[in-house]
Amino acid sequence: MSRFIFEIDGQKWFKEQVTDEIGHSLRIDNILFEGEVDHQHLIVFENEVFGRLFALEGFIQVSTRDEFIYHEMLVHVPLFAHGNAKRVLVIGGGDGGAIREVFRHQTVEHCTMVEIEGSVVDFSKEWFPTISDGAFDDPRLNLVIADGAKFVKDTDQKFDVILVDSTDPVGPGKVLFTEEFYRDCRPCLTEEGIMITQCGLPFLQPNELRTAYLNQKASFEAPTFYSIAVPAYSGGIMTLGFARAGGENPDLETLSERVKSANIHPFRYYSAAAHQGAFALPAYISHILDTGEFG
Repeated sequence: MSRFIFEIDGQKWFKEQVTDEIGHSLRIDNILFEGEVDHQHLIVFENEVFGRLFALEGFIQVSTRDEFIYHEMLVHVPLFAHGNAKRVLVIGGGDGGAIREVFRHQTVEHCTMVEIEGSVVDFSKEWFPTISDGAFDDPRLNLVIADGAKFVKDTDQKFDVILVDSTDPVGPGKVLFTEEFYRDCRPCLTEEGIMITQCGLPFLQPNELRTAYLNQKASFEAPTFYSIAVPAYSGGIMTLGFARAGGENPDLETLSERVKSANIHPFRYYSAAAHQGAFALPAYISHILDTGEFG
């Protein structure tokens, strides 16, 4: 039995140790896959509440029951804020959930997805096919197996929206939170382009949020953040970075009109009201952005 699985009264439990002081557990109803890749522990298991889950080195990465919250808000906030996005770049996102939501927009003509490991895509297709829901077969997709940071540094392509669907800033994902990476993303955006970044759980990771903010501020005039709550991610509200190359953010009436005309219902989480409300940050998060300290 691995260091992330323990047994109580004949039942197996998965333990996620979020910090040195905090952890939580999920009952394992069925283990579908468990192994080691590059000295990292991988497990796919089922839980009655969360459905099918994937954990990497002891941390939950995705759950089939609540992934719609993250993916809908990651994608539809920038696409509706832009209003006419035709070219989208996804960095990371190997589970296919982001491109699934991107391709619901008929205005999108092209999407490049850059994933550092092709095995991540293959793994997701095998164990989590409902998340991508056929998106890898969409003819608008250009799948590139490469380093996302190197891709934005070297490419001369322009995109209306860049989605950085990354892990936390450890290991290979660390470079996707640096000032250099954000600086390289900036010229890849069109005149009114938008970049979205995954910025963690500020209640437990205030330094991660503050660092992302300062690094983005070096290349973008007014980066801001919006929040979502994904039940499978222990630690409360999650923040997503929102940085514009130019243009204005639409008001609620304009957003509502765009959502209605897009005709891509039903959403399970996203709405024009949820979009606008997500930018109303709790005071403690604003304090972290201002001072780097938990308020």
